[in-house]
Amino acid sequence: MPSMVSPAGSTVFRAARAVVDGRERPVAVLVEGERIVELLPVDAPVEAGREVVLGADEVLLPGLVDTHVHVNEPGRTEWEGFASATRAAAEGGVTTLLDMPLNSLPPTVDTAALEVKRTAAEQRCAIDVGFWGGAVPGNLAELAGLHRAGVFGFKCFLADSGVPEFPPLSGAELAEVLREVAALDALLIVHAEDPAGLTPAPNGPRYRDFLASRPAGAEDSAIAGLLRGARETGARVHVLHLSSASALPMLAAAKAGGVQVSVETCPHYLTLTAEEVPDGDTRFKCCPPVRGRANQDALWTGLADGTIDLVVSDHSPCTPELKSPPDFGAAWGGIASLQLGLPVVWTKARARGHSLADVIGWMAARPAELAGLTDKGRLAAGMAADLAVFAPDQSFTVVAERLRHRHPVTPYADRELTGVVRQTWLRGAPVGEAPRGRLLTRERR
Repeated sequence: MPSMVSPAGSTVFRAARAVVDGRERPVAVLVEGERIVELLPVDAPVEAGREVVLGADEVLLPGLVDTHVHVNEPGRTEWEGFASATRAAAEGGVTTLLDMPLNSLPPTVDTAALEVKRTAAEQRCAIDVGFWGGAVPGNLAELAGLHRAGVFGFKCFLADSGVPEFPPLSGAELAEVLREVAALDALLIVHAEDPAGLTPAPNGPRYRDFLASRPAGAEDSAIAGLLRGARETGARVHVLHLSSASALPMLAAAKAGGVQVSVETCPHYLTLTAEEVPDGDTRFKCCPPVRGRANQDALWTGLADGTIDLVVSDHSPCTPELKSPPDFGAAWGGIASLQLGLPVVWTKARARGHSLADVIGWMAARPAELAGLTDKGRLAAGMAADLAVFAPDQSFTVVAERLRHRHPVTPYADRELTGVVRQTWLRGAPVGEAPRGRLLTRERR
């Protein structure tokens, strides 16, 4: 068979194992410029400018897509920042992230603030970055402009966000926003906790006291109200960071009934349990909280049956001082996990009988679908050549000080995980120290 001749700038990746169309198979991936142009038999003769042959212990993956990241720049860059967050993401096989509209200053609640954020991110990103807009009291008239400017949708809180400049929506305000989102054919992503079901987090080191202040019923109540509003308005909605498994039956019923709702959960809810959180160890604090083992088992069931659509990080770092150990009442509620998401989820998923293809569906294909990133999250002709080389059987111990996040604070410190990202490629080239990431909009990728 004659060789296929490709341009000098082309690369062929040969992998005995690659995740393609929801399963593993051998493949040669031909890349020209920034895009995958063809999938071929693994031993197909190709004369390319460069050949990358994966090792026998490696699997070729599409780059992960993380649609829930708090970069915090500008305004709180001492917490994180585009340079550090995107380098950490690339180390974890993530090639695209969407930045939340808080906790930066100003929050992304109008087009002027969006431009400030884009200016802060320009020429600083190791991977591709897009932006969510925010829906807060008083900015209803700003949503159409943000939508035209290319945000991927709008985030709102139904309970206190933790920062005063991003207040929650009341029930009446949520209804107005849902109508506007439906008119724009946009997406509303929702931190769903009902403030009526929450109590102030008590000061002190006892995790069970903090957990009791944010019961599952508060999530369930807020989700029920959101589903009613989505049903009445026809708006597309997305439930962020689901931690309450008791909400799964109503979410499944809403999906079956035609409500346009999708659901995410996070690595920490799938791997950490309330029973293992040491008193005083505020690295484990997040909102909604990590719940018990039986609840976690039910979340895995919801993921397996499709009620939960995807898994994203909710990377929400802060300075070590703001974690305020050992006080769960005073500490910042957020977990830094952007670099570790894939091995954290894979370690638990494989133990529960899930395939690597399952995990990539949850962490690459479906987050890309949520955001409308039609050229991300899969290995296929025409897709961006965003790739990760993953060693699924290699174990390692998490050393927090070696992470690329700005601060070495994570509840996964000293844990043994399985699965190592060895290389990450963005649009056909290896991710290096020089920032090559693009700023994305819904229409420009």
